[in-house]
Amino acid sequence: MADIHRINFEPVDIEMEVGEEESILDAAFRQGIHLMHGCREGRCSACKSYILDGDIQMVNYSTFACNDAEAEEGYVLLCRSHAFSDCTIELLNFDEDELLGGIPIQNVRTRVTALEPMTKDIVSLLLQPVEPEIFEFKPGQYADLQIPGTDEHRSFSMATTQSTPGQVEFLIKKYPGGKLSGLLESEISVGDELSLAGPYGSSTLKEGHVIPVVCIGGGAGMAPILSLLRHLSETGSARQVHFYYGARTSQDLFYLDDIIELGKNLRDFAFVTCLSEAMDQQ
Repeated sequence: MADIHRINFEPVDIEMEVGEEESILDAAFRQGIHLMHGCREGRCSACKSYILDGDIQMVNYSTFACNDAEAEEGYVLLCRSHAFSDCTIELLNFDEDELLGGIPIQNVRTRVTALEPMTKDIVSLLLQPVEPEIFEFKPGQYADLQIPGTDEHRSFSMATTQSTPGQVEFLIKKYPGGKLSGLLESEISVGDELSLAGPYGSSTLKEGHVIPVVCIGGGAGMAPILSLLRHLSETGSARQVHFYYGARTSQDLFYLDDIIELGKNLRDFAFVTCLSEAMDQQ
């Protein structure tokens, strides 16, 4: 069994344990510590931090996210870092309200309840949590869906909220040869079971904020925005909300009526559709 080490995070004075076989970020998730993160693949630098003391080694990361000079100086990407001694790490990006208020990662067995085409290449996938029966997450977060028969996964944002605990919606764009999206044509059906892990992501609403909310998205990337809009509408938020919804043509727009209906419960809701191909080809 791999050795267990202690990690102390500064300047927030939080301690946790980490095994040598797991990344520091995964260990934090496991213990309900919500560190800043993005891709979790060593590509985006959202979890970049600084080693104050200890033996940490990084594996399989992009030098665009942490270049050689930074690594030499002591910067690390927590999603790709393994500790081999007790360590002290300075967090460069963190939200004090979120650090200990995050939802611990859950492994959930789900059942497919619906597969509905929204456009020619976007599908709404509805899942019902089976074990546990409720998948907890915050609007704007995402989960990893396991590709059936493999150890691989793909990440997708939830489009629903906790107001429908028995139904979790994902909006998935189909790609030719896509390892998961390609299965939605004929190999994944209603009644099948899928496993997911999450929630991940920090693009969530902060309690007590009153500044306007500006959302920009399109296609399947509209899912986390739809979750945020649903939450704002359900809670009767008084924040101003502007949503710029992008697509190629009008045929690529969907959920328009739903978005307009959600906007009726929002203050000064502005909804603008933006088409890159203004003249649809008939």
